[in-house]
Amino acid sequence: MSRLSTLGFAAALACFATSTMAAQPVIGLITKTETNPFFVKMKEGAEAEAKKLGAKLLSAAGKQDGDTAGQITAMENMVAAGAKTILITSSGDAIVPTIKKIKAQGVQVIALDSPVPEADALFATNNYKAGELIGAYAKATLAGKKPVIATMDLFPGHPVGAQRHNGFLAGYGLKTLPADSNELAQPAEVVCMADSFGDAAKGQTGMENCLQKNADINVVYAINEPAAAGAYKALKAAGKEKDVVILGVDGMCSNGVGNVEKGVIAATSMQYPLKMAAMGVAAGVKFAKDGKRQAGYTDTGVDLVAAKAVAGVKSIDTKKARGQCWGD
Repeated sequence: MSRLSTLGFAAALACFATSTMAAQPVIGLITKTETNPFFVKMKEGAEAEAKKLGAKLLSAAGKQDGDTAGQITAMENMVAAGAKTILITSSGDAIVPTIKKIKAQGVQVIALDSPVPEADALFATNNYKAGELIGAYAKATLAGKKPVIATMDLFPGHPVGAQRHNGFLAGYGLKTLPADSNELAQPAEVVCMADSFGDAAKGQTGMENCLQKNADINVVYAINEPAAAGAYKALKAAGKEKDVVILGVDGMCSNGVGNVEKGVIAATSMQYPLKMAAMGVAAGVKFAKDGKRQAGYTDTGVDLVAAKAVAGVKSIDTKKARGQCWGD
């Protein structure tokens, strides 16, 4: 082969490589934080699916839950880097104008876990159902005994917090609000409500305050398993841990399944963050190929995990849950 031919071949090869790289779908994943095990598992799912499908994954996170400014910057940076699909767990509606802007530029936006206005689609747990499952379990466990309920909620106005709280009340058969409400229902049976922000320390403080208001609490609903663990700590310090049924949501290995095994939590609703992210990446690759945006809501599943099964409430045992839990 002549030198000219060799140069021509090299140029063609370089051109082929460039076009191949250009054809690689670029997908962005933005979570609320980098440290929460839920989002760690979500990132793992996205990375695995991107590798499997030949996509390039960009990832970023806010400094803490509620850092919408950080999420906005991440979206803008990812679009500048060529991302045509953004997967995001929203920290708040302040990101909506940016979502509208990048959609107008031809970018697909898919919400994961938390709904956000203007997103093309949502892949998430049915959080109302997650609440219903633990509510029904609590009612069956109390077996006719009058419920005196404390709730360790997220914070006011968040759709996920509202859906789980109101779903719990629905599952218990109490007066509640529908799944599309962002308000927190408070029937007479709920004697205390505290904002835990999903944090164990705040859950403990919230439970301590609730016990001061009413020492007869016998049911605790918690927005997630860390908040449930904090509530248990407060109850144990007061010598009341054996008199209260504690329920949570998430599906973590230690705080969730492990605490069900230990009797700290009576039951928890397990969600699947890895599946959310994997489905999001697959939708991003599909969009890169056919230009058709994902639309609507896709339920990524939820299972009730309980150490003891009760009649009328479908659940899985901790042995099965161990095979699909996540985080610490």
